[in-house]
Amino acid sequence: MDKKNLEQRKGTGFINVLKSTMFAACGIQTKANHERDFEQGKPSTFIIAGIIFVVIFVVGMIGVVQLVMSLSTP
Repeated sequence: MDKKNLEQRKGTGFINVLKSTMFAACGIQTKANHERDFEQGKPSTFIIAGIIFVVIFVVGMIGVVQLVMSLSTP
């Protein structure tokens, strides 16, 4: 069995979902990975990964703003 057939049977793994979510959020997703995600991935997996990414991003931004505000006030 060649590599492409093995990847199609295996589906999209957890690491690939994380990479795809982060690359898509940055706007640097390759066409090959984009097609792989739509052919092999489950929508629910990407929705959950997207929600987790957004929550982590928002909490991180709040933390950065709090840090900057605390350093700027005497």
